[in-house]
Amino acid sequence: MSRIKTYSEFWFFYLQEHSNSTNRKLHFIGTTLVIFFAILALVTANYLLFWFCPIAGYAFAWVGHFRIEHNRPATFKYPIWSLFSDFKMYFYFLSGKLDQEIEKSKAYKFNH
Repeated sequence: MSRIKTYSEFWFFYLQEHSNSTNRKLHFIGTTLVIFFAILALVTANYLLFWFCPIAGYAFAWVGHFRIEHNRPATFKYPIWSLFSDFKMYFYFLSGKLDQEIEKSKAYKFNH
């Protein structure tokens, strides 16, 4: 598989890799915990709490990928785009527009 060259192409790939709603819910829980621990670390000035951010985020995401989707997390090949997309998916979910984005991604065919 060749590397994806643009973020817009990656975004549709990312959504296709998160086609299962349970996986998306696990990502939502993990991202919520990341935000919680980051805010808690800043408010309490206990910066060691930042260590919980990647643990919480990846634990839920990787369960979703390895146990539910049965695919390899995109973060292994595209770490920055994946991190950005986790938050993008999170806010699309909160806005109620995630299903619309997922439908758009289904029409996208990859040459990879």
